[in-house]
Amino acid sequence: MEGTFKSYEETITRKHSIGFTPKYKEEFRTFVNETLFVAIAEKTVEKLGWDLVYKGDNSIEAKRKDAGWMNERWTEIITASYKNGEVTVKSESLGNEIWDNGKNSKRVKLFIYAYQETLKTFNLQALKDLEKEIERKNNWDDYIIPETLPQPRSVRTPNIAIPIIGGICIALIMGFLVALLSLKGLYFIGLFEFLVATALVFAMKYLIKFSNYTDINKLLYLLGGMVVLTYISNEYFQYEIILNSNNLERIGFWNFLKIRFLHGFTINKIDLGWIGWIILWIAQLGLTGIFVYFRLVSALTKYVIERVPAEVVDFAFYYAVKDKSEEEIRAELAQKGWSDVQSQNEVFDAIGGHQNVVTLSRIK
Repeated sequence: MEGTFKSYEETITRKHSIGFTPKYKEEFRTFVNETLFVAIAEKTVEKLGWDLVYKGDNSIEAKRKDAGWMNERWTEIITASYKNGEVTVKSESLGNEIWDNGKNSKRVKLFIYAYQETLKTFNLQALKDLEKEIERKNNWDDYIIPETLPQPRSVRTPNIAIPIIGGICIALIMGFLVALLSLKGLYFIGLFEFLVATALVFAMKYLIKFSNYTDINKLLYLLGGMVVLTYISNEYFQYEIILNSNNLERIGFWNFLKIRFLHGFTINKIDLGWIGWIILWIAQLGLTGIFVYFRLVSALTKYVIERVPAEVVDFAFYYAVKDKSEEEIRAELAQKGWSDVQSQNEVFDAIGGHQNVVTLSRIK
């Protein structure tokens, strides 16, 4: 953050907000149009040292980082929206706090001040030049169509069998490991769900790469099945380990679960009864499912972007900006050596992947 803004921030009188998601907003007017507003707001965010996560036709979003005890984390998301010269600036807390200690009001007031100070650095001619520059940038008018493009890699037909077979094996392995740790008393609710989800998605990343299969909906169903299989097999492996370790008579897995229900789930010497097991299993499935969803979307997005050279993505996106149809874009790609339908599909997937990056970064 520039020194002038840092000094001003220290003089701001805080207005405290309390709520399950503390937030604060203010409005002000500006004489510039929406194109210039977004451009000036972007420069403002840069000067404040915030992370720009979204830029639209009439709004902008940024996240502010703060140093935590282990690493940096986003603490607030700041949104500035323009409508007919009226600008609404809102700051919203990220995390689990219910009292913001006035931080959101500081972000809003600081942004308004920094925006107005940044706008003062432009005279009327500079604003006209900036608007022309933005229009040229948005229309990709300075893009030079390359004579050649990097050629596509060898095409691999997507094969869902590899993720299915590999996913079943990984889920059973994770179920066995969770069973071992649970019986040793090393199970921590929340931490283990996170670790299980991380392990499942880590393995799935390589299965996706080997299979070249990227249908997000089917992969989510597959991972959901892997999560369920992990925890069902965890219970079964616990049953087998207990019987074999204690040389007990086999009573059947179903009877084993009945006995567990009768004895109830105990945590910190508090017997929660059979309802405790229900709560535990719901927590396991729910938390792991949430972690899996976001990690899979992130991993898949990274893969579909990396498998296509950036020059090819830019080439296709340029024609999309120029309102070319999908058939016309495919024809242009074919002229540059990207004639295989699967290779062309991967280009369109990569464009969608870049849009997913923006969506993921905006998540609160």
